[in-house]
Amino acid sequence: MSAEKLAIHKAYHDHQYGFPIHDDNELFCRLILEINQAGLSWETILRKEASFREAYSNFNIKKVAAYTAADRERLMADPGIIRNRLKINAAIENAKTILQLQKDYGSFEKWLLAHHPKTKEEWVKLFKKTFKFTGGEIVNEFLMSIGMLPGAHDDSCAVYKKVIKSKPLWMGSK
Repeated sequence: MSAEKLAIHKAYHDHQYGFPIHDDNELFCRLILEINQAGLSWETILRKEASFREAYSNFNIKKVAAYTAADRERLMADPGIIRNRLKINAAIENAKTILQLQKDYGSFEKWLLAHHPKTKEEWVKLFKKTFKFTGGEIVNEFLMSIGMLPGAHDDSCAVYKKVIKSKPLWMGSK
């Protein structure tokens, strides 16, 4: 991997991947980034993350849930993000779903906690039933990336001990 590519991946790998997230907007962000990664490299998503944040109102769930047809077209025309109508529609519809989960559970995080622990297969079924444009890899990567499922780092990785100190939920499910 080139030094440039390594730098792009390193910040995410060392400071975000596998660490618990407690902010609903950031959980939504991670879900949308994982959905947009489908069929593409994670590097592509990391390179576009700032553009995604700008295009999607910094992943403010309430704002994205209120997007109109004009916003959908704005997003389709934005070269800084992945211009896939299904993924754009999924982001907006999933924001609406999360608003309902917040009403029902108090937060998106509390909805996740209410269903923990589950096997990967059980999570996939739940996400497919609840959200748009989710499948096995998207759900697995999303849950690993937020510390709900193991596998983001193995014990030989220098970051593993930092992740363990953050008390990811998968540790309690063993």
